[in-house]
Amino acid sequence: MGKRSKALLAIAVSAVLFSTEALADQIDGNWCRGLRHLYIDGPSIVTPGGTRMTGEYDRHGFRYVVPSGEAGAGDTVVMWQVHDELMQ
Repeated sequence: MGKRSKALLAIAVSAVLFSTEALADQIDGNWCRGLRHLYIDGPSIVTPGGTRMTGEYDRHGFRYVVPSGEAGAGDTVVMWQVHDELMQ
């Protein structure tokens, strides 16, 4: 993975963030930080770039490959819920 890809992955992961609607016992819900938003509903996700797709879902985690046309395309984003208002 090149320097640019690593930087984009770090930005994508960092963008996935503080919750306003996610429930404490699961990662599902709307997550946002600043102007970047994503929505998780089971294995379905709407990425920060607006793409609707599926990924690997766990009650407290989610993983997907950034789709083409979005920053970091081809990179894998792994997120896990830290608590009811924070996801890494």
